[in-house]
Amino acid sequence: MSKKSIFFFDNMAKPKQSHSINSRVLSRIQKGGRGHAFSPRIFSDLGTPGAIDKALSRNCKAGIIRKLARGLYDYPSNDPKLGQLAPSTDAIAQALKDRDSTRIQPSGAHAANLLGLSDQVPVRAVYLTDGRTRKVQLGRRQIILKHTTPRNMATAGRISGTVIQALRWIGRPHVDDKVIATLKRKLSDKDKEQLMKDIPYAPAWVADILRKLASPAGK
Repeated sequence: MSKKSIFFFDNMAKPKQSHSINSRVLSRIQKGGRGHAFSPRIFSDLGTPGAIDKALSRNCKAGIIRKLARGLYDYPSNDPKLGQLAPSTDAIAQALKDRDSTRIQPSGAHAANLLGLSDQVPVRAVYLTDGRTRKVQLGRRQIILKHTTPRNMATAGRISGTVIQALRWIGRPHVDDKVIATLKRKLSDKDKEQLMKDIPYAPAWVADILRKLASPAGK
């Protein structure tokens, strides 16, 4: 076969391969569902970084996905009146975690809000991380990833970690019967079992509250 023929067949194959990668990338995006935020890293098994970037660029230009920041995209939900909606803070944080290959743990007012202990949705959502400290600005929202100790990250990704961080933010003097009752309603039996397992990672006063939360009703 001549060099000219080889060149012809190689160039015939490339568009097909590119189309295949684009289809597989789009399929995975759609599988994540509307409102899903993600980084290019989740497609690393589908092709080269260059091919993935091209596929994401095509889908951005087509209006299927949206670029939020460097290495951060979302598959936006749509409202008939409001149009494209912003992804949730947690969806963005999870995408950042995947992008940077780190662990994260909601903390402060954000942790309290997730558990129903505060009605206020903080403009600044703080997550503890075993990665480097950084800030990500998305419109009016700011997500802060704050480097912390291995002890604070021991319960990352578990309900116990969120409960511990929320209670620390509320403060011992302000943890009253209402707070306890709210958490008891929020937590499942499985969640309460997890609290007991993770008591060693909580400050002493928080550990006492975790025991109350895990105890049967009326005790």
